Amino acid sequence: MSNNNLDSHNTAHAKLDSFSTDEKYMLRSIQIAKNGLGTTAPNPMVGAVIVYNDQIIGEGYTSAYGGAHAEVNAINSVKDISLLKSATLYVTLEPCSHFGKTPPCADLIVKMGIPKVVIGLKDPHEKVAGNGIKKLEQAGCSVQVGILKKKCEEHHKRFLTYYTKKRPFIILKWAETADGFIAPEPTLRDEKKKPYWITNTRSRQLVHKWRSEEPGVLVGTNTVLVDNPQLNLRDWTGKPPTRIIIDRTLKIPIDFHVFDGNQRTIICTEVEDASQYVDHITYKILNFETSLPQQVCSLLYEEQIQSVIIEGGSKTIESFIDNNLWDEARIFKGTSTFKKGIKAPRIKGVIKEQVQISTDQLTIFKP
Repeated sequence: MSNNNLDSHNTAHAKLDSFSTDEKYMLRSIQIAKNGLGTTAPNPMVGAVIVYNDQIIGEGYTSAYGGAHAEVNAINSVKDISLLKSATLYVTLEPCSHFGKTPPCADLIVKMGIPKVVIGLKDPHEKVAGNGIKKLEQAGCSVQVGILKKKCEEHHKRFLTYYTKKRPFIILKWAETADGFIAPEPTLRDEKKKPYWITNTRSRQLVHKWRSEEPGVLVGTNTVLVDNPQLNLRDWTGKPPTRIIIDRTLKIPIDFHVFDGNQRTIICTEVEDASQYVDHITYKILNFETSLPQQVCSLLYEEQIQSVIIEGGSKTIESFIDNNLWDEARIFKGTSTFKKGIKAPRIKGVIKEQVQISTDQLTIFKP
């Protein structure tokens, strides 16, 4: 190990040493929970760790939607189940107490005789909301709630936003030039409709990764007309997001990529004449005479889309900023300049993270 690697290794251990034993195992629960990103929705991506005599004997995370929950996967990974009667279960979110696609996790914990359960967060879902904790306590389990609460809230931000605010977790994303433009003048473009890239290939691949993590991606009419985007996962593997397109008067030609049928697509329009609709596309009627962002949020809530990336254009993004309907903004700044064109949106927020991606700078803001 090089000195540099040794230094970073020691720094990581020093940081870990500042956590209590319970916090360390909750950190591990959060870490493995991330394996479910992009596959578990509308279920939360939960992580669970089972500890006996200060040793991890089992761990699991939520399977793809319809599959087993984290607690079940963790319990099933334990080789000697007799140890469960003296073990502690760590879990990022309150175990469920109701029958859904799978039986209640709280019932299984009780059945296996696990005496202590450490929970990061209470579940805000109306079918759980403390009932899982109550069921465990009534069965004689020792229950502790709120370990690394802030970190668990950050991890479960999509699920929490959806159930507490009745809207999706909203991520704004755009790329801008060094001189602050989001798109060039039409004269700089080819006649063929395609994106005009501001960022490098590594940044573009990262965007495809992000699309695999969120169930929805939204753009306005002009972005589609000018760029003819596919909004898919060409540079990453996973489930492509539902495309949500705002097209008030159905201007977008049906030979554009968004009509290719390769992934679910919702068109938000005011046109009620179904004879103008494309068969495999879902159409939703909105009132374009009033605020669109709130209507879009209500629509996505009804469609059980817990999070959405809003990729453009400038007018669409600014409408969500103006209505205070955003939770995270991911902004790339490239090295090229346009001098003229469409100005990038203006946003006020707190810098959460800044990363250099080769020649691009990525800044992540929160409100």
